Amino acid sequence: MTDTYQPAGMDASIPRLEVRDVTVRFAGLTALDAIGFTVEPGSVHAVIGPNGAGKSTCFNVLSGVYRATSGSVRFGDAELTSLPPHRIAALGVARTFQNIALSPRLSVRENLMLGRHRLTRAGFVSAGLRLPSARREAVRHGERVTEIAAFVGLTERLATPVGLLPYGVQKRVELARALCMEPRLLLLDEPVAGMSGGERRNMAELIIAVRESLGISILLVEHDMGMVMRLADAVTVLDFGKRIADGPPHEVQSNPEVIRAYLGAASEKEETAS
Repeated sequence: MTDTYQPAGMDASIPRLEVRDVTVRFAGLTALDAIGFTVEPGSVHAVIGPNGAGKSTCFNVLSGVYRATSGSVRFGDAELTSLPPHRIAALGVARTFQNIALSPRLSVRENLMLGRHRLTRAGFVSAGLRLPSARREAVRHGERVTEIAAFVGLTERLATPVGLLPYGVQKRVELARALCMEPRLLLLDEPVAGMSGGERRNMAELIIAVRESLGISILLVEHDMGMVMRLADAVTVLDFGKRIADGPPHEVQSNPEVIRAYLGAASEKEETAS
């Protein structure tokens, strides 16, 4: 992993993400109940909570997959709640997924090039005819992909089909593809889920490097509390679709409501197992 990667053509100022009174209902079921939090520019903000707390629903609203029933999500001057996913991505919001969403038969390089799609200006006809402008743009994107692959430690894997890679490496490929979008806000949905201890440490170090090198905002959903406490500047805790705590990690960790929520979840697991 290298520390030379810098965002290309990115605005110097990173917008604040403001989530205000967001409610999501599905057929009468309230998945999110007037939740709110703010992700400060350049910070790492974690959203945590027991299973079923509404974390993934929150991410799906922020990325445009779900439409909020009410409330507001603002990224700088842009209101996101009425925008489709491709418009939100065009504003500089990139995400990874809890379940890997890569093309397994394509190589690492080809998967990363897919992340450059929103930045491509050459039209279909220009690319098809291989006009000089389209060829120059393709070269620039290829160079950028090579830089980002080096940053995340994938240089030697660029020609390998993603489906042949170990799970932990595939998670790094997905993060690299998100970085290829030159994001200003990075949404990480359980970035270390299913990883070994060593893979988790490597991913945590990579996320720290992303923040220090790019200065972008990172919002992550994660169950690994050790990682959350190590990485996050602020933590929002959800339980049954409601926000029960918000603040610095050390305060949230000792919050009685948070402790009850997690102890309750643990008790339910024990009862189910018995």
